[in-house]
Amino acid sequence: MIYLWLIPAIAVLSLVLTAALRRYALSRSIIDIPNARSSHSIPTPRGGGVAIVVAFLAALPILGAIGLVPWTQLIAVGGAGALVAVIGFMDDHGHIAARWRLLGHFSAAIWALAWLGGLPPIVFFGLSLDLHWFGHVLAAIYLVWVLNLYNFMDGIDGIASVEALCVCLGACLLYWLNGTPTLIWGPLILAMAVLGFLYWNFPPARIFMGDAGSGFLGIALGVLSLQAAWESSALLWAWLILLGVFIVDATFTLMRRLIRGDKVYEAHRSHAYQFASRRFGKHLPVTLAVGAINLLWLLPIALCVTFWGLDGVVGLVIAYIPLVILAVKFHAGQLERPACGSSS
Repeated sequence: MIYLWLIPAIAVLSLVLTAALRRYALSRSIIDIPNARSSHSIPTPRGGGVAIVVAFLAALPILGAIGLVPWTQLIAVGGAGALVAVIGFMDDHGHIAARWRLLGHFSAAIWALAWLGGLPPIVFFGLSLDLHWFGHVLAAIYLVWVLNLYNFMDGIDGIASVEALCVCLGACLLYWLNGTPTLIWGPLILAMAVLGFLYWNFPPARIFMGDAGSGFLGIALGVLSLQAAWESSALLWAWLILLGVFIVDATFTLMRRLIRGDKVYEAHRSHAYQFASRRFGKHLPVTLAVGAINLLWLLPIALCVTFWGLDGVVGLVIAYIPLVILAVKFHAGQLERPACGSSS
């Protein structure tokens, strides 16, 4: 078990790299200046998510060399994540047209699916369905959506980091209880990389993640969930349950804005978590609430699916119904009221 040193080492590496990136951003004036679409009121350095990317990618060759994780899985998540991170980094430091970003995102998704073998048969209500090429297309769309929704949801201090930490550690628990230890290393190392960054990003944030970090987290979590699907269909449903807070808020908000005819590619502050942060006047209660929902509601349901035989679709519906109610309660996707101010 000598390789256990890798776990704290990744967290420390991410912590130190984030500090270095913060100093670099301050020296080069790489600052997120608040505007009418911001959920913060204090100029803050951005781009700290690169520390998560570097720390996670640095661990992959070690995991492969030791033989803890198959190389195909490492190449899938590492290659796709690196491509998305590069696109996000370039967009953070300039601007890339939406169509080119989307092309890059689908290229990353196709890369990951090629190494994973696409989408395996999925169990719906006890019936195993092999969707063949259509399933692979759905899987690519799923990866691109998870990637982008993570970017959309990274709008207040600590929320994207806390979500990733809860989801990854929750998945590790599921793997341990289900006797699939080889799957633990991916989410565990990603959680450690996020933990080091969270020290600097916890409300009030001293540095923001940026598109490179949020996009990387989204694609990494999506690929890890599809890796789990090859082990067990129940594990895929469990991942979708664990990701429920972000999936429901982002999807509900997008659908409402599409129906209203908004330009969905434009920045806005109409996610449920953004309305909630303005209602409470600060970010911390909302970020902590996301963690509580994950640990006290979504994780137990995911455990029921993977450990006690609850049907995955039924578990997903049970998990999502209260989240949809919360999205409605906090006006997800509604037009913003001009009187609402930014929260710090």
